[in-house]
This record gives sequence, structure tokens and C-alpha cells, in this order.
Amino acid sequence: MAPAEDQPGTAGRLTWTKVAIAALFAGGIAAFFALGGQRYLSLDAVKQNRDALLAFAGAHFLAALVIAFVVYAGAVALSLPGGLVLSLTMGFVFGRWVGTALVVAAATVGATLVFLAARYLFADAARRRLGALGERINAGFTEDAFSYLLFLRLVPVFPFFLVNLAPAFTSIALRTYVLATLIGIIPGTFVYVNLGQALGHIDSLQGLVSRETLLAFGLLGLFALLPVAWKKWKSRRSRAA
Repeated sequence: MAPAEDQPGTAGRLTWTKVAIAALFAGGIAAFFALGGQRYLSLDAVKQNRDALLAFAGAHFLAALVIAFVVYAGAVALSLPGGLVLSLTMGFVFGRWVGTALVVAAATVGATLVFLAARYLFADAARRRLGALGERINAGFTEDAFSYLLFLRLVPVFPFFLVNLAPAFTSIALRTYVLATLIGIIPGTFVYVNLGQALGHIDSLQGLVSRETLLAFGLLGLFALLPVAWKKWKSRRSRAA
């Protein structure tokens, strides 16, 4: 008997499910730009509406939290521009502690959604195309996936959306991905949300974070790789013995 995924009816349903998911993401991105969403996710737009945002959050705090969560998670899931502006806004509206918790939770959910979608839609085909090279890369990353992903989250070298997507093409466990994402984005999130409390005095997104802060992120990233370095050192020592 043929496997379920090889049966015509099942294969057709899987294909249509993938098409529907891809269309949902593509439609969301297209709608964002078609409706001029980029205008609202700008520093000037937030500053112009700062009083209205504060008034709404003060009068409808729970509703504001829910809306903010959905907007942030959706922006991350669709890999939309404006994540930094949203983080600053959350700090301005909700304060450093509630804002940080909100952003960390929403960003983790959004990143997990895009990870699952990319894995479901593209991972198998990508691995087949890469062949043996892809298997070696996958094995090397997956063996110490938590440490590697934690490093990528802590050190702002690669774009956030890329770090969300790339692990989907490996065999990293979902639990590992979620945990490393949740922990790894806390320091950077706190810095930007904390800066958001002074949103009215921020004139540009350039140079918001000092070199010392970036260096601290780099050191945290290196600390995350210490277990990998220790394992490799022990392995080489045992082979040499």
C-alpha cells in the first residue's frame, strides 16, 4: 500500500494546503504595502500620533495589549519592515517591563509561525536540492542547534527575518527553536524598548545603540558558543589521546 502522502487524494490536499498557506503570507505582505502600511510603521508617524496612542492605552489597556501583540506578531510572521519602530513604540506606550514582555512574546510567536510555514512549504525541497552538502550543514547545525541559534539571536549580525527563516531548513526541533528565540531576543528587546520611553526625543533610528552595547551583545553571543567550543575541544583531545 502506498504511503498516505503518495496517494493522489492526500497529495492533492497537501498541495492545496501549501498553496493556501503561501497565498496567505503573500497576500498579507501585498496588503501591507498596497494599503500604505509602511507609512504607519515609521518614526515620524508614531511621534505624530503619540498622544492618541497613550490615550487609547490608558483608556483601554487590555485591548491595547491585544492589538499590540497581534500587530507585532503579524509583522514578524510576515517579515515586514518596521520592527525597530514597533519595539520603540511598545516601550513608549507600555513602559520598559510590560513592553519588553509583550515584544518578546509576540516576536517569539511571529518567528515560530514563519519558521513552521517555511519548514512546511520549502524545507524538504531545499534539502533534496542541496543533497549531501545540505545534509552535512544540517548535521553540523542541528548537533548544537540551541547554542548556534542563541548566538544568532544575541548578536545582531544577520537580519532578524533571516534568522527566523534559515533554521527552518534544518532539523532543529521546534522546542529548541522556540526556547533559543525566546531567550536570545530578551537583551536586544529590552534595550530598544527601554529607549522607546524617550521616543519623543529620538529623531533618527541610526546610531540608537552605543558601541559598548553592541560589544556586550557580541560577548553574550560568544558566551552562548562556549558549550560548542568545549565539546569540540574535548572531542579533539580524546582523538589525540
